[in-house]
Amino acid sequence: MTGNSLSHSNELGELDDLKARLQAHLQEVVRERDPYLATAGHFYVQQYIRQQFERWGAVEVHEFEVRGKRHQNLILNLPSSSGQTAAQKPPILIGAHYDAVPGSPGADDNATGVAALLELARLLSAEPTKHPLRLVAFDLEEYGLLGSQGYADFLREQQQSLRLMLSLEMLGYCTTAPGSQRYPTGLQYFYPNCGNFIALVGNLPTLPDLIGLSRRIRQVGVPCQWLPAGQKGQLVPATRASDHAPFWDRGYRALMVTDTAYLRNPHYHKASDRLETLDLDFLTGVCRGLAQGIRYL
Repeated sequence: MTGNSLSHSNELGELDDLKARLQAHLQEVVRERDPYLATAGHFYVQQYIRQQFERWGAVEVHEFEVRGKRHQNLILNLPSSSGQTAAQKPPILIGAHYDAVPGSPGADDNATGVAALLELARLLSAEPTKHPLRLVAFDLEEYGLLGSQGYADFLREQQQSLRLMLSLEMLGYCTTAPGSQRYPTGLQYFYPNCGNFIALVGNLPTLPDLIGLSRRIRQVGVPCQWLPAGQKGQLVPATRASDHAPFWDRGYRALMVTDTAYLRNPHYHKASDRLETLDLDFLTGVCRGLAQGIRYL
């Protein structure tokens, strides 16, 4: 076997392993998990995330109160390649929400984001990046981005800066059908009508990161489109529909990674948002592309 073929074989093995790991996470997370109406599933997923994070470091908890009930954002900090911590150098924050709407098992929304978050923790703890990383599992996104709002407020109150915030919001629905991709009015003239790409949506200060991350994602074979959203996304409200928006509002550089949710996925917020509707090869490519891209930030 030549060196090139051996390298290719190793790469395929790593991809198969990553796909299997993502599928294993999805099998644990895909379940009804509304924090008020499916409390058992919500608690199970919360504890699963905590146990997975604990494999790579100490887990911090950011608590916030809604409707008289305490809720938790779970946090894992990873040092940079030079050993610097978030207290010494602005970290890259990678977040995904783990709650789901009532009546839906939330496979794409947002078990795919959680699965990618857990695998990025594993991949990037093994090969640290230039900046420290802070991985956050947010609660109550479906109730108005409440977990991310609370945490963004906390960071601002503590005067903590960030290199960048990335929100992982639905990463696993892909289709090659013509006309399968919809857009807010006007954008259809600039982007493909086929829903086979991952999208990056950032505020204007993230423009270099949008370009760099999209390049790395494309290099692993996943089509990628990016959109800079001015005025904190106010002109195109659909660009604000995830946990990056509170960070935009508080002056942080932030972007959303998404398969575009209801603009593509017919199972959005429905009981049919199930594991079998996902494209695991697409999700695997997105996760791999993100891991490579984050290493270059």
